[in-house]
Amino acid sequence: MQMRNSTWFLSAILLIFLVSCAASNKDIVGQTLTTDLIEVVESTMQPTPKSPNSDPPIIEPTSIQSSSTSINSASSTEHLPSIDTRPLPADWQNWPVIPEVSPWLKAIYAQGLAEGNDPLAFSKIGDCQNVAELFLSPFDVPPLYRLGDKYSYLMPTIEQFSGSWKRLSQAVRGGFNVASVLSSYFSDKEVCGNNETPLECEFRLNKPSIAIISMETWTSKRPPEVFEGYLSQIVEFVLANKAIPILATKADNLEGDHSINAAIARVAYQYDVPLWNFWAALQSIPWNGLTEDKFHLTVGNNYFDDPVEMEKAWPIRNLTALQAIDAVWQALK
Repeated sequence: MQMRNSTWFLSAILLIFLVSCAASNKDIVGQTLTTDLIEVVESTMQPTPKSPNSDPPIIEPTSIQSSSTSINSASSTEHLPSIDTRPLPADWQNWPVIPEVSPWLKAIYAQGLAEGNDPLAFSKIGDCQNVAELFLSPFDVPPLYRLGDKYSYLMPTIEQFSGSWKRLSQAVRGGFNVASVLSSYFSDKEVCGNNETPLECEFRLNKPSIAIISMETWTSKRPPEVFEGYLSQIVEFVLANKAIPILATKADNLEGDHSINAAIARVAYQYDVPLWNFWAALQSIPWNGLTEDKFHLTVGNNYFDDPVEMEKAWPIRNLTALQAIDAVWQALK
């Protein structure tokens, strides 16, 4: 009976997920809806001139004041050693799935806790691949996951962030992209201020100490450099609020040249922040974890001790995201 109930629940949330992702899939494949959406977003923003110390350029929404929510790109990398031994962004496909954490972030994390960030809370920032129905939420519902002996070491992290796993983030919505979360146009006015962006609203409500950023939706009608600029702005916001960002690569390659994942790696490298290489985690499973449309992820139960389930993308997504959060949290303590 328990297995039957679990199967029914999985089918139900899969239906919800496919509906919520439908707009995002049209955004990428049809390349119409996302382009219009980005134009709406950019009409609410005022770009700033490129700083000689910023590469890529940071595009700042008018509703976010740079004095309180952005940091200088050059100063953010002053901590780097004179000899930089980190793997280069061009080699992102060979970066590890689970990130290492640079020591300088420990001081940022500690300062954030001193200023009121919640050590028991993390936030999700993303599109339909991050909706609460599937992404990480099973860790707040014990019957929906099994760690097995191999991954039992992750239980303290699940307990540490209890409540955050299934929490509905103001910075997650189907159809969101890196520009949407930076515009007050797309905030939920029932819980957010009139001039508050989804990102600002989420941080005010949740006060996270860690933020996991996973954005897939984009369009080939806008170059990856534009994506990169907006993603940099998100990272700067998170760091300025003394929380630790975890960037994620995406599973698909609908753009054809992996340019979005390359841009994500460049931002992670520029700011020396953790990168969860989800793309790499899927390369050894059937169809690289993608369904026939080459965008949606294959669905399975989150039973990490079951080899059959671990041939599906969603269990791998949840497991490796949990491992990434665990690695970051353990390094920051």
